Amino acid sequence: MIDLRPLRQFAVLAEELHFGRAAARLNMTQPPLSQAMQALERELGAPLFVRSQRSVALSPAGQALLPQVRRLLQQADALPRLAQAAAQGLSGQLRLAFVSSIAYGPLPEWLRSFRELQPEVGLSLLEATLPVLLDAFAADEIDAAFALHAPGAAPPGFAAWTALREPLVMALPERHPLAREEAPAFEALAAEPLVIFPRPIAPSLFDAVLSFYRERGATPRIAQEAIQMQTIVNLVSAGIGVAWVPASLMQLQRPGVVYRRVAGASLEGETSLLWREPVAPVVARFVAHVQGMQRQSPAFRGV
Repeated sequence: MIDLRPLRQFAVLAEELHFGRAAARLNMTQPPLSQAMQALERELGAPLFVRSQRSVALSPAGQALLPQVRRLLQQADALPRLAQAAAQGLSGQLRLAFVSSIAYGPLPEWLRSFRELQPEVGLSLLEATLPVLLDAFAADEIDAAFALHAPGAAPPGFAAWTALREPLVMALPERHPLAREEAPAFEALAAEPLVIFPRPIAPSLFDAVLSFYRERGATPRIAQEAIQMQTIVNLVSAGIGVAWVPASLMQLQRPGVVYRRVAGASLEGETSLLWREPVAPVVARFVAHVQGMQRQSPAFRGV
């Protein structure tokens, strides 16, 4: 570790250019100050001051060193504040993954307000499906993630908080005969070809959809699988089939697609915020922030 005391003494003497006044500012006597400057000059291998019986002036080496010393001292003085800020989650880096559906819900507002309140926290964002974000956790590439699953089926091995619980609605091609109905019956839709995400993307939600059909004596007719919710909606617009999507996707206005609640349907999706214990300070601060935001507005507008 560099001993900063001689550098502080050098900076004060460079300002005063008088050993007596500099020693008084430093709460020391003149002889130890002179000895400290001589030792610093020997260590650096160059004279820092030009001394005479009547004056003290900075040497060329001293003039070159002074700005660097001031910068170093400022950085050193900032270290306690930086350490305290990091310990309190007020600075640092938050690496956050999220499923695409919550990006159409409250996530943008949560991120905007968090950045305003914590400007010294850097945000690194990754849009990811469940398998990708689980791999990212395993590789220590993310600190927290929003994952979509069936209610009560958050991935095990994490601390989890329910960020959003919402109904699944049906995305229909705009020209579908049932698109004109405000809440078509499930029985009228049960035989429609289905566009759905592959089971590994959200296994609990996939199983919930299939169980919903089977409990009502229907067999889902899967026409196409797609990973991203936006792709699913685009395939619906192309007339490939119908799709169950989280209600927050109603914010995605795609030409050729309408969203309808299905009468009698009880399907829901849940998005949980996941993190590992022990929780890092910056993660704890983000969790507390989104929890507070949800309490202020528990229902997402438009869902």
